Amino acid sequence: MEMHQVRYFLAVAQLLNFTRAAEECNVTQPSLTRAIKQLEAELGGDLFRRERPAAQLTELGQRMHPLLKQCYEAAAGARTLASSFKSGDIGALRIALTHSIDLALLIPHLNEIRRQFNRLEFRFLRGSRREVAEFLKKGEAELGIAAEIDEAWERLDVWPLFTEGFDLVVSDGHRLAGRSSIELDDLRAEQLLSRTFCEHFGRITASLREHGIDVARGHEVSSEHDLIELVEADIGIAMVPHTSPVPARLTRAAVTGLDARRTVSLYGVAGRQRTAVANAVMRMLRGADWREIAG
Repeated sequence: MEMHQVRYFLAVAQLLNFTRAAEECNVTQPSLTRAIKQLEAELGGDLFRRERPAAQLTELGQRMHPLLKQCYEAAAGARTLASSFKSGDIGALRIALTHSIDLALLIPHLNEIRRQFNRLEFRFLRGSRREVAEFLKKGEAELGIAAEIDEAWERLDVWPLFTEGFDLVVSDGHRLAGRSSIELDDLRAEQLLSRTFCEHFGRITASLREHGIDVARGHEVSSEHDLIELVEADIGIAMVPHTSPVPARLTRAAVTGLDARRTVSLYGVAGRQRTAVANAVMRMLRGADWREIAG
């Protein structure tokens, strides 16, 4: 079944006249008639009763009309959508982020890229570092952002964006709140909230253990929202990246002597063609000045 055959059928069904339908479709009447006969042969029955002065839809033609109309409109919509993507009127961005990356880091750049396209569609995927790597490998995401991806894939391109440290976050009523300097020894009596969803969870835990901090008596948390709720309730304290947002009612401060830093990187797949939006975002993120954000 060819789309021009469907178009001719719909024209005759609307006008109920082969001659006028041929004029409407800008083809000769023999060409239109031949195309409809081919369609009827494929469908196995007549679609029209050739009566004068007007043609009439047969029972088969009446039943096929809504289906063929839907088919034709879907094909026309697909062509329009493809044309819009090709011309840049519509853009799409599929980007994967690990759970420890705050989306607010991208908002200024996303707002900027929105001004470059008449219509922009975003798809954000969240996962562990292993899942982000899988999103990239399978083509479900064009770009990825993570502090570290647990994947030694030779086609994985990596562009470091910024390096940041970790801060201690406590409730306003905590004994450590408001102190200008916090030493590692100050943490020995505290219960720590471990961000198990963070790529550097294991390294931070190991670093604290090296300084004699008993992390085993702490709590494990699998989401940023839950961690903030527990800190606010003064159930524990937490180490969070410098770029992680915390409510104003919490206090954050650097811990002297804690050797914990992470590098947030942009990831892509080498040799894979990217959309215009993904290329623009990649250039924007790589060219950004992250120093003020990362501290």
